[in-house]
Amino acid sequence: MSQSLVAQSPRLTPRPVPFASYAIMGSVVLLFIALVAQAFFRTGLASWSVGLVYIAYDTALLIFTASKTHRLAQPISETLSIARPGQARPSLGVIIAAHNEARVLGITIDTLTAQSDPPDLILIADDGSSDDTPAELMRLYGLAMPALGAISDPAPNLSTLRWLRLPHGGKARALNAAIQLIYTDVVLTVDADTLLDPGALAAMRGAFAEEPELMAATGVLTPICGPTLSGRIFQWFQTYEYVRNFLSRYAWMRVDSLLLISGAFAAFRRDALITVGGFDPACMVEDYELIHRLHRHAADQGLGWTIRVIGAATARTDAPASLMAFLRQRRRWFGGYLQTQYWNRDMIGNPHFGSLGTAQMPVKTLDTVQPIYGIAAFIILVTLVVTGNFLLAWPILVVMIIKIVFDLAYHLWSLRLYARWTGQAEGLGMGWAILAAILEPFTFQLLRHIGATWGWYSFLTGRETWGRQRRTAIEGAGR
Repeated sequence: MSQSLVAQSPRLTPRPVPFASYAIMGSVVLLFIALVAQAFFRTGLASWSVGLVYIAYDTALLIFTASKTHRLAQPISETLSIARPGQARPSLGVIIAAHNEARVLGITIDTLTAQSDPPDLILIADDGSSDDTPAELMRLYGLAMPALGAISDPAPNLSTLRWLRLPHGGKARALNAAIQLIYTDVVLTVDADTLLDPGALAAMRGAFAEEPELMAATGVLTPICGPTLSGRIFQWFQTYEYVRNFLSRYAWMRVDSLLLISGAFAAFRRDALITVGGFDPACMVEDYELIHRLHRHAADQGLGWTIRVIGAATARTDAPASLMAFLRQRRRWFGGYLQTQYWNRDMIGNPHFGSLGTAQMPVKTLDTVQPIYGIAAFIILVTLVVTGNFLLAWPILVVMIIKIVFDLAYHLWSLRLYARWTGQAEGLGMGWAILAAILEPFTFQLLRHIGATWGWYSFLTGRETWGRQRRTAIEGAGR
């Protein structure tokens, strides 16, 4: 294990936890207990206090996001990160961590070589694949299989492509091994099921050239789920969810508190990666945990490091297309988020970390119980209806309708901002957006909360595995 990781990781080298952190965490738990108890001791709308607080909290987050994203209404040319003439052009290498991805590697590599500004190196970090990966890489690119633990010679007809073959140890270990062998200024990680749009690398490289303090950046992802009926339904809901999520990331970026980087398409200064010890194999969401360490190191050393989301760097990623695949993904995401929040609990409410400590981390603490709030509120509402307490159920439904109208207004406005910011408007029709906003609170939102609650179980029991995610949208789409 890297000595840098041991030194930088709060999991391996815990930091003292301030009283304020314990106070915030304890208050969140006590508040939830008190609100749920209202269903047994109060009458009228007060008995649904958990739902009212849930709605108020979610609305406050939307207002925050709106206040920080309104500048995206400017013409798109004013919001893109483009390197100015005379700036140093950083070298950029791409790592594709892959385990049994023979059916998608070809199209993933081809989208990288077809970039308007292609990478200086493409390194396949093969994490112990046992499928047809060797045959496919030989057929498509003439790459001869290297010995285990070794790196291949460049592909005969694609000198930037190489193959690192590793024993199976997980994505984080594969990425860490590749980082040691890649010597470009910027290292970009791309999942084997993620297809970059033609100008994505140019935008990412331009952002790093323009801002020397930029240490990590995420592109903007659009989910694709395949042609089945369930795939189309899940893509429909997830498309609008991704729009909101990436606008939220932009909002937190504006206050120097961005934590959520998508490892499916993320870029890092290699020196910074090495300094903080690379990716942590013990975390279910290694990309998210890494950003905490980058922020932590910058605060400890008084560095002006920044983390960005780059609107012009866009890509499509294969997303879950069935109920169980979706729930398993959200279980892992939320379980890993809880892991990371617990390891970094000393940052909660800690002014040493600036607005990240005093604003973002307390919000993330509240987010740990938000799904449980949502499920509790729904169960109480259903109980009122089933038991015939319509006098109370109707006012609650009125509150929910008001919330839906508010969300819809924000949602339609956010689609316009998103289109200006990213240049992406495909699949964001207003009619479908309205229907999604109406249905989501009673369908997709509940599924997200169920997956997150399952994540709580995984976190508390330690029973979490990566599993095999079937590629429903791009599998077999290569040559």
